[in-house]
Amino acid sequence: MTKRPPRISLSPQDQDKLNKIETQEWLDSLAFVFADAGRERAANLLEELDHYAYYLGAPIQFKQNTPYINTIPPEAQPEYPGDLEMERRIRNINRWNAVAMVVKANKNSDGIGGHLSTYASTAELYEVGFNHFFRAHGAGQDRDLLFFQGHASPGIYARSFLEGRFSETRLNNFRRELQGEEGLSSYPHPWLMPDYWEFPTVSMGLGPIQAIYQARFMKYLENRGLKPKGNAKVWAFLGDGEMDEPQSIGALRFAAYENLDNLVFVLNANLQRLDGPVRANSKVIQEFEALFRGAGWNVIKVVWDSKWDELLAKDYNGAIVKRFEQLVDGESQRYAAFGGKELREKFFNTPELKALIEGWSDADLELLNRGGHDVKKVFAAYRAATQHQGQPTVIIARTVKGYGLGESAQGRNVAHQVKKLDFHALKDLRTFLELPLTDEQVEHLEYYHPGPDSPEVKYTLERREALGGFTPARRVEQPNVQIPGMDFFEEFFKGSGGREVSTTMAFVQILSKLLRDKNVKDLVVPIVPDEARTFGMDALVPRIGIYSPRGQTYQPVDFGSLMAYKESTDGQMLEEGITEDGAMASWISAGTAYAVHGVPTIPFYVFYSMFGMQRIGDLVWAAADQRAKGFLIGATAGRTTLAGEGLQHQDGNSLLQAYVVPNLKVYDPAFAYELAVIVDDGLRRMYQEGQDIFYYVTVENENYVQLPMPENREEVIDGIIRGLYRLRRSDKKSKARAQLLASGPSMPAALEAVRLLEEQHGVAVDLWSVTSYKELHQEALLVQRDNMLHPEREPKVSFVAQQLSAENAPGVLVSVTDYVKLGADGLNGHLDRKLWALGTDGFGRSEAREELRDFFEVDAKHIVVATLYALLRDGKVKGDVVASALRTYGIDPERAAPVLR
Repeated sequence: MTKRPPRISLSPQDQDKLNKIETQEWLDSLAFVFADAGRERAANLLEELDHYAYYLGAPIQFKQNTPYINTIPPEAQPEYPGDLEMERRIRNINRWNAVAMVVKANKNSDGIGGHLSTYASTAELYEVGFNHFFRAHGAGQDRDLLFFQGHASPGIYARSFLEGRFSETRLNNFRRELQGEEGLSSYPHPWLMPDYWEFPTVSMGLGPIQAIYQARFMKYLENRGLKPKGNAKVWAFLGDGEMDEPQSIGALRFAAYENLDNLVFVLNANLQRLDGPVRANSKVIQEFEALFRGAGWNVIKVVWDSKWDELLAKDYNGAIVKRFEQLVDGESQRYAAFGGKELREKFFNTPELKALIEGWSDADLELLNRGGHDVKKVFAAYRAATQHQGQPTVIIARTVKGYGLGESAQGRNVAHQVKKLDFHALKDLRTFLELPLTDEQVEHLEYYHPGPDSPEVKYTLERREALGGFTPARRVEQPNVQIPGMDFFEEFFKGSGGREVSTTMAFVQILSKLLRDKNVKDLVVPIVPDEARTFGMDALVPRIGIYSPRGQTYQPVDFGSLMAYKESTDGQMLEEGITEDGAMASWISAGTAYAVHGVPTIPFYVFYSMFGMQRIGDLVWAAADQRAKGFLIGATAGRTTLAGEGLQHQDGNSLLQAYVVPNLKVYDPAFAYELAVIVDDGLRRMYQEGQDIFYYVTVENENYVQLPMPENREEVIDGIIRGLYRLRRSDKKSKARAQLLASGPSMPAALEAVRLLEEQHGVAVDLWSVTSYKELHQEALLVQRDNMLHPEREPKVSFVAQQLSAENAPGVLVSVTDYVKLGADGLNGHLDRKLWALGTDGFGRSEAREELRDFFEVDAKHIVVATLYALLRDGKVKGDVVASALRTYGIDPERAAPVLR
């Protein structure tokens, strides 16, 4: 390019004139390119100019935002394919029935709750999708997955009522699920409505991250050949206030990196969170645009409706766009609440702006609405999103919270809390929605259904039939999985032959063997956050590969070695990086694939146990709600097994946190054969019998000798699954007898304590392995309840009470675990005598294992002292025996308890 000659020195006035002429020439040139070659060529030219200007050193300021107007201009909008008037009537019917359902529920049972304002703001967003985009099961591999905004559930129920899926009785049972079989849950809950809802979303922030990983897992299944490739989309409807949750935005960059063009976020920007504006002093839509564009998403803004296009078309000086840029959300909410008069006085506040609305009445100004309520704008955005390739798309739609609900709710801070409307407000709503309801019908909160043969219902059903049937709908149609039998695990029943092996390595060997089984190898989905080598799983990487949609575009540094790092498009392992939330969302996608895709994948998510339950507890609860199946493996578990790591790494509480999830089976095995039995039990119950349960199993990184399974196999296997079996029966003759219960990593210390008690103190000790205190406790509670409800019948005896009865297991009862005492202590009250519990209450410490166990008082010597003290309380030994043991083992009676230090 030739250099431009130096400019002639001009006066500031002349220079300004010249600059304007030069600028206009550039703008005219761009307009010509736009008209002659089209939008894409114009955009390409600007991009080239931008790059060249950067090369020349021009100080170009990076802008994350586009102007505060619609992304898709009117001339680029496609023709709307539906019957606008018919769809308006359908939306109005659904709006009324949603309101009537919630108001009636609160009238019948004050305080039952429910939400009116969210669906009022999203009706157009949903209805455009229901009528033209959302494909159901009949679409086969093109079926879309829908994550509904939880608080909008009344509107989704109202549509199902119009479709004939729900009866009036069922609507009357909104939030009254105990009143009969036709109850409706408060929000999307697959556990409570297993034929209807697919994804629980009302715990805010969990919908966005789950949607992202569902979209990725869909591509994972397709790339591995487990699902036919299709054009299915994952649609996630989100609230603008919800985006403050870390889980809402934490995986946005991941979605872009994975090129998830099968993912569409619809962000309902009604500018309000629960109790007020989301960003009163700025524009939250512009913040979202910057956030998503910066993360690599395709962003489509739907800000203003078609009425604004009339003003924009004649605004040659850009006055309205400039005024849009000055807006803040707090000001916008006043216009939504107070309408046309407020707009005239406050928005159109310059001579230029006033000239644009000359001759307009306040009623005309009332028609200047937000883009999310214009079905033409919404349709254009949806079509553009579904056609976009290479990126996920977010549609940010500006709406009014409580739209149409009148002065008491529309656009006001109280909108979220509105559960009731008075008679006057209901009549106004009836009029606004143009429904043929009498005042008496309004007063009695009657639903409006135009009849099964009405044009509205016929239109609704025709549109759904064209899109593959009803949605939301959850169907479980999966092939039967031929799981390996007990013989498959025989090698793990034999013990380690004197070698010291950790239960983590035993698990990896079990997993490795499953990955070779002809029936399940392709269904197994190993998932790790960023700890494959920590867990000893790195040997699996060269064999099964790590999934990457890009494959491996580089040569790894360990290329040519046996343990080479291998990424591939059909890789089987999901290595998620340092994101426990992301890895858990990935596990949920795999654990629900049996219902979502008809592919019964078997996920094994292996994680640092301390960063499991307490960090991802909300997602674990969501997994339970949506009936996920699979295995959660808490590796490096236990408070004292993880030497050196300290307070935030050492896990003594995950078993207790897992306990509270109703359909989660919780196990803490000590030996490889126990682990094998648990995995076999889980595979059979989840994937053959179809039970809606999942498993949390702890494994440790401490090496010790893995014992062989005792010879009474049938009894032992039954005990492992039910939570307890006798590992060793003492043949010592002594009046002082004890039953010692040990779990997981506490087993070596318990074995040593048995030796000391028998050889040094003359106590006969039976040793029991407790694989699950939860299983024991829950069965005992069920027996207790059954006895209470049948007082005239011979009381039943729980499994744990039978096993540990004084007759079957004489002597004192002492338990030791590497977890807090409360887990074992829950059995007290269900046994015929006290259980003395040892555990690791308190904060962890950076130390070696031996010192840690001394600190938490769960090593062999403390087990001995606890047993002797229990015998003292039982009258079998004297106090001096316990005191002597304290001196012998060097235990300071005056030191503070671990929980206080």
